[in-house]
Amino acid sequence: MRILGIDPGLATMGYGIIEMERGKPVAIDCGVVTTPKDKSLPARLFMIEEGVEKLIDMFKPDQVAIEELFFSKNITTGIAVAEARGVILLTAVKKVGSEVFEYTPNQIKQAITGSGAADKRQMQTMVQILLKLKEKPKPDDAADALAVALCHGQTGRLSTEFRVK
Repeated sequence: MRILGIDPGLATMGYGIIEMERGKPVAIDCGVVTTPKDKSLPARLFMIEEGVEKLIDMFKPDQVAIEELFFSKNITTGIAVAEARGVILLTAVKKVGSEVFEYTPNQIKQAITGSGAADKRQMQTMVQILLKLKEKPKPDDAADALAVALCHGQTGRLSTEFRVK
């Protein structure tokens, strides 16, 4: 099963593609889709839609897993990211149907490290170990997206609980 993991963002959206082979994850690709700050919000949202469409067309994932948003400080930035996440969800559902799932940051951390309180460094190290990578995935957004994909890959039969409804 091929999984596209997405770490939503307006300026930088991370993506990670893994293949689950006999229950073991294998990294296929990771990276980011970026949008320039000098463009209008609608133009940036359109770029995100195009980026997600290209990723799905190129890698043909069976399922898409997306991180849910957590607002802690700047609500204005959070609203723009929520709009980007909406575009990502819409595009994923249009392209892969009902095979779209979402996970909270704590669920992802728990699945990858065993602790919902893990920091970025711990997460990157575990992603590197689980995917048997020579070095930690970069940038951070791509590493986070790989973690989302890994989290989904590890949920197995329970994944229907996290399906976007």
